[in-house]
Amino acid sequence: MRVLVVEDEKKVAKALREGLEAEHYDVCVASSGEEGFFLVNHETFDCVVLDLMLPGMDGYHVLRRLRDDHLTMPVLILTARGEEVDKVRGFRLGADDYVTKPFGVLELMARVDALLRRRGGDSHSAQPALSRFGDVELDAGTRTVRRGGRVVALTPMEFDLLTALLNRRGAVASRVELLREVWGHSAAVLTRTVDTHIGELRRKLEPNPSTPQHILTVRKTGYRLDVQGTESRASRDGQGPPG
Repeated sequence: MRVLVVEDEKKVAKALREGLEAEHYDVCVASSGEEGFFLVNHETFDCVVLDLMLPGMDGYHVLRRLRDDHLTMPVLILTARGEEVDKVRGFRLGADDYVTKPFGVLELMARVDALLRRRGGDSHSAQPALSRFGDVELDAGTRTVRRGGRVVALTPMEFDLLTALLNRRGAVASRVELLREVWGHSAAVLTRTVDTHIGELRRKLEPNPSTPQHILTVRKTGYRLDVQGTESRASRDGQGPPG
């Protein structure tokens, strides 16, 4: 497995290289966004570890260009900013996971390993070729989602999260279960990761994201997908993130 690390801080880049190589990954390091984007377009990588605060072309710009070019390898972003708005922006541009600086190298290794295992696995074999709810249609074969007949651009993790909810046929999924199934995390390291992606799915697929009809919150438990959208708002346990 080849991993590209795009990081301008030499000490951090060295630690990442040594840690990943110790786990038997083939590692390439780029010290700028321009160099990282060039390497991705001229070599093959299975995963990208991308710092957001880069000189010149920053990580957001690199990520946008990768996804605009339909490059689908997992991207784990590194950010010194802990604000949710920065993480949401990264997810909307197509990031698969994030780690906030300062971070533990062992945790980051586990995150990379989980992303690569998820990419290599086939955890959705039970999903029918076509699934529908409301005016949304999901094609598992082509990994395409349409709403009202128009293609909706979902990130790989958003697609996998939606599939995980569909596979439960209306049953509730906890955030820990979703972290384990979609991201490969063994524990609830970053529960807001799930909440943020749920918010993005609602924004893209619900007629009114603030009062969703299908992607529902079950307070203090997790989320469920109501395919029929018949559950009244009064009967729900709440629409905010699980407490």
